[in-house]
Amino acid sequence: MNSPRKQVTIFTDGACSGNPGKGGWCAILQYMGHEKVLYEGERETTNNRMELTGVIKGLSALKEPCDVTLFSDSSYVVNAVNQNWLADWQRRGWKTASKSAVKNVDLWEQLLALLSRHNVTFVWVKGHADNDNNNRCDEYARLAITMLDQ
Repeated sequence: MNSPRKQVTIFTDGACSGNPGKGGWCAILQYMGHEKVLYEGERETTNNRMELTGVIKGLSALKEPCDVTLFSDSSYVVNAVNQNWLADWQRRGWKTASKSAVKNVDLWEQLLALLSRHNVTFVWVKGHADNDNNNRCDEYARLAITMLDQ
């Protein structure tokens, strides 16, 4: 008999100083009263890449398949999954509905691999509002940007 999957909550955010420019991402993982905070910066990136990277790094940190509720303030990421844009892009050979090339395909492919491992429910939250963990993620992502200059 299979044991039930662990129920994990992940909050993610990405930030950029200039777009493109220096960027940072954060993922806060929560499981049964325990918390792990991951964050890092990149010297030349975009806001959308940082949003996606936060999600990928958070899911990648899980050591076994889990049921995940993932909170993000990125409409780009949440809608790509929840509104099936990702599946449509793949079906069209990584082209948008307007036939232009999908950006960040390298990251979307990494995310697809993780989504095949974990059962993830994406929840959009308003950024810079009343979600304390989303606000914490934003602070860590911005901290990661400042750490690039140290």
